[in-house]
Amino acid sequence: MPHIGPDVTLNDPAFIHDTALLHGKVTLGQGTSVGPYVVTRAEMHEITIGARTNIQDHVMIHVGYDTPTLVGEDCSITHRVVLHGCTLGDRVLIGIGATIMDGAKIGNNSIVAGHSIVTEGSVFPENSIIAGSPAKLIKTRDNSTANLMNARFYYQNALNYAKGIERFTPDDFKALQG
Repeated sequence: MPHIGPDVTLNDPAFIHDTALLHGKVTLGQGTSVGPYVVTRAEMHEITIGARTNIQDHVMIHVGYDTPTLVGEDCSITHRVVLHGCTLGDRVLIGIGATIMDGAKIGNNSIVAGHSIVTEGSVFPENSIIAGSPAKLIKTRDNSTANLMNARFYYQNALNYAKGIERFTPDDFKALQG
């Protein structure tokens, strides 16, 4: 069984893995998924995860001293990411092992490359591609279609996991493209 604290609000998530630990004031939007070994801690402020966002394996989400952590809809927070007191818009993809720090804001349709470190208070506009340590704007491009497709893939995956299905079927792939 996952640990789901008394202040956690579940709005019909698609899937929460048995090893997830959700502490404090956390709100999961409809259709969200929470993967293996995810930890959220919101001792003060709050963590809000938007609809159909996927939180993948070994992600740590915490609030900042002065800031909540707010994640938009249809986002992909990939393996081993750390989100700490930051704000992400809709359809944002955070690459493997990236860290987003207190007060940072990432605009809609953006991508943060794997292993990037987005420093405190950094602000990036919509459609950003961000990389490096410290992270910098590499280019601007509308990533909404690709990011939404990735989120839909993980949403379908979550629905399957909830039914005990661990592999995609040909019908699953057709549904993603329709």
